[in-house]
Amino acid sequence: MGQNLVKGSVVVFESTVYPGVTEDICVPILEAESGLKCGVDFKIGYSPERINPGDKVHRLETITKIVSGMDEETLDTVAKVYELVVEAGVYRAESIKVAEAAKVIENSQRDINIAFMNELSIIFHKMGIDTKAVLDAAGTKWNFLKFSPGLVGGHCIGVDPYYLTYKAEELGYHSQIILSGRRINDDMGRYVAESLVKNLIKSDIPVKGAKVAILGFTFKENCPDTRNTKVIDIYKELGEYGIKPAVVDPAADADEAKRLYGITFCDVKEIKDMDAVVVAVAHSRFLELSKEDIAAFFNPQHKVKVLMDIKGLFDKKDFQEDYLYWRL
Repeated sequence: MGQNLVKGSVVVFESTVYPGVTEDICVPILEAESGLKCGVDFKIGYSPERINPGDKVHRLETITKIVSGMDEETLDTVAKVYELVVEAGVYRAESIKVAEAAKVIENSQRDINIAFMNELSIIFHKMGIDTKAVLDAAGTKWNFLKFSPGLVGGHCIGVDPYYLTYKAEELGYHSQIILSGRRINDDMGRYVAESLVKNLIKSDIPVKGAKVAILGFTFKENCPDTRNTKVIDIYKELGEYGIKPAVVDPAADADEAKRLYGITFCDVKEIKDMDAVVVAVAHSRFLELSKEDIAAFFNPQHKVKVLMDIKGLFDKKDFQEDYLYWRL
């Protein structure tokens, strides 16, 4: 960017960063590469990206856009440009650092809330209580926040909180809530794998060499992105027990999965005679699976079928007979 910068330009950054990156790190690079002076030859602004992959409702034009600029003139220019395309309008932050902070805490807040749900899930499993049933009951209160447990991956929620805690550490403050949430969420893949192994043992199925299928590999439903997916943690942890799972994901970028993780996907038609099935991602295609479709995945000789429905996609009542059904 700096090498191609011309006088009179306004450079707007959109990446999620900790407060100060745009002005303290990016500007000196632009100046060094361009030979121009910020505030004299060019101006800067910041407007964080808020898109939600796979979401057909919350899109660029329908989400209020936070905008900021190094001065009032720049802010006005940046706001007017984004207003041309963002139907929902813009919110003018009072400074670039405020806009940077707003974005990074949006993702941190969601990370912490999901971590709380994951911790509750671990506790309720020990109590023999169904987490989804608890959340459905608690959700009848008007101000209860409706989050659910799950795997937190991707290149935003699972990463961005570290930007804020890194800067806090530089300033002498050790994060407690943010990092504890990160630890819980980063450990959920291992927890799911361990729970699967325990369920195999309960079902008198030998663990080593067990035939396991994982349905879904992307970091979230209905998108092809596999970057920083936590499903790989389940895959690797099962490998520690001598299990090499078959992975199915018709929505994922197969080339990316092969390049990043060395995993080749199977066709769903190849999933037969399984000892356990993990439904890891809530793809709409998996929601279309009938009870008969799921039953066909398993070894018909097993008296008990181990079904790990991580996101609780299916009705638990449909899998009470002949199944050991488990969900977060």
